[in-house]
Amino acid sequence: MSDRITAIRARLEDGLAPVLLEITDDSHKHVGHEGARDGRGHFSVRIRSPKFHGMSPLARHRAVYAALAELMQTDIHALAIDARAPEEDA
Repeated sequence: MSDRITAIRARLEDGLAPVLLEITDDSHKHVGHEGARDGRGHFSVRIRSPKFHGMSPLARHRAVYAALAELMQTDIHALAIDARAPEEDA
């Protein structure tokens, strides 16, 4: 799983230049879950990026999905996203 986190981190750093990025592998909470049977993982992402400034929450999620590209099909079954601009974290 650490390879998946490394790949997720690389994609998000390259695509969104975050000032804060936390990735948690939640797959152990979903053992036996129908969606987990194909081997893809469940992850949570907390990301703060200046690129999110002025974007709606939906646009931020779309930007995260776009940065992850095919990982959403090959490695990630579920992704919980907390995406904000840095100034919103105060």
